[in-house]
Amino acid sequence: MYAHSVLLAVNPLDASSLLAAFGALGIAAVLFAETGLLIGFFLPGDSLLFTAGLLCTPGLHSGPHLNLPQVLAAAVVGALAGAQVGHLLGRKGGRALLERSRNRRLHEGAQRAEELLARYGHAKAITLARFVPVVRTVLNPLAGALGVPTRTFALWQAVGGLVWTVGLILGGYALGSTIPNVDRYLLPAIAVIVALSLLPLALEFRRSRAARG
Repeated sequence: MYAHSVLLAVNPLDASSLLAAFGALGIAAVLFAETGLLIGFFLPGDSLLFTAGLLCTPGLHSGPHLNLPQVLAAAVVGALAGAQVGHLLGRKGGRALLERSRNRRLHEGAQRAEELLARYGHAKAITLARFVPVVRTVLNPLAGALGVPTRTFALWQAVGGLVWTVGLILGGYALGSTIPNVDRYLLPAIAVIVALSLLPLALEFRRSRAARG
């Protein structure tokens, strides 16, 4: 009964709620879903990683306290395994995986992912996609559908995944270690990191509109 009540109380769009309910295990599950399964495109990967790093800081007075090595390990495993599964699903199911969805954001993300692959090539596109919400979800199966070699994909998704996960977690940890009582500013800090994570998306949209004009 208690576990059922906790699940009902969890907000999957709220990083703090997810971390309070599931801890490091929740990080692995969310990143796996966001990077490996198309249904996970709405999950808060950037804010989750940053908040997790913040909650690893000793001396916080609010929110759960997390263990930094556990958080880093869970994030890396979830993000890398998810992307590789997404690539495998793309090789097996091809574009049918995307065509079955009627979600406009997914189709826009697929278009941007394809543009990234065409413009920057496999290595740079796969690495950069990690930092763009929705695009990091759809690029993995799209790369599989387009026949990006498994070894090439594995290498560059690992590079991008490590920089993305470790960078955001350590960024949150550094902020928490630098600013006293930073938990008082948790919501504004999350808002800033979400805004920054959406910046590449906005720049890409602006560039696409300029190109069409």
